[in-house]
Amino acid sequence: MKFVSLSYQYSGDIDNPEDWFRRVRIYTGSWKQISREHEVIRVEQINFEGKISHEGIQYHFVNYGKKKLYFPWRLHRFIASLDPDIVMVNGLHFPLQLILLRLQLPGKIKIIAQNHAEKPFGGLKKYWQRWADQCINAYLFASRMTGESWVKNGNLSSEKKIHEVMEVSSVFRPMERSEARSATKASGSPVYLWVGRLDANKDPVTVIKAFVRFLEFHPSARLYMIYHTKELLSAVRGLIPEENKHQIIQVGRMAHCEMQYWYNSADFIVSGSHYEGSGTAVCEAMSCGCIPVLTNIDSFRVMTNQGACGLLYEKGNPEDLLGCLVQTIYIDRSVYRKRTLAQFQSALSFEAIAKKIQTIASSL
Repeated sequence: MKFVSLSYQYSGDIDNPEDWFRRVRIYTGSWKQISREHEVIRVEQINFEGKISHEGIQYHFVNYGKKKLYFPWRLHRFIASLDPDIVMVNGLHFPLQLILLRLQLPGKIKIIAQNHAEKPFGGLKKYWQRWADQCINAYLFASRMTGESWVKNGNLSSEKKIHEVMEVSSVFRPMERSEARSATKASGSPVYLWVGRLDANKDPVTVIKAFVRFLEFHPSARLYMIYHTKELLSAVRGLIPEENKHQIIQVGRMAHCEMQYWYNSADFIVSGSHYEGSGTAVCEAMSCGCIPVLTNIDSFRVMTNQGACGLLYEKGNPEDLLGCLVQTIYIDRSVYRKRTLAQFQSALSFEAIAKKIQTIASSL
């Protein structure tokens, strides 16, 4: 089969293909796996034009000079000229473009649309999504339950086209903890890691409230917080008592390449998210063996196999999180670490994602 991956997003800040390859590598690893058995082409819109082969994938870089193409006739003609069997469209917030794509492609070509954490439209745009639904052969959601919510909301017509496939994976791997901590200088027993934006959805407030109380039970524990936005920074700092500031450490922004050391320094990855399309940081942490302590939301239930390799708590509930943190002291960490790595490999790895995509494509 010939697969063509298509995005309608224009990334004008990138004018070097090598920079683009680094940016999208958490997505493209699965395509690299697929390319071992099938032809894979990715059509990308950055500030560069040309054709490049990279890791088994053909990249066609096109630049139409517009931030957003509402009527991408030329782009669609180019896609049709590639004569694909499957076109994978990244994102569900392009209903008009999807309708036009279907009109410009031969009927034999199947269209798969992948959700990237978008929520269903309301108002008039909702009806555009319902119309676009008639043009799509299959949907990929990180959680089937998330896809079903689109059906219940009336944006999609049926659950039959929904498939559960993780959208991203991890380029990180386990390493010796002593090596990792030598780089991060992390200490404590156990070490907990929180990674995300300091916003209401990621909910660091609930995490800190629970962890401050947890330190009364286990003062040797440490929580390291890595964040790249600061919406709730003042609120977060106000919640940490002076006597706990050496136990709850605000690391701040870190380069992505440094995160492998942090994930391998931690025993547990903690999240307070109220909603996630998937959960990139959690996926990366699990790839390094961090045991997940997460909110009991759709995507995290799927990622942890219903909590089989970690602990789940009610979102926004510090008491429930405190109970999970106390449990982390008594569980057999070596057993849970093995479960976490096994779950990553079987459900979240590039190999697992590629296998699912190929199975779905073959069934259309």
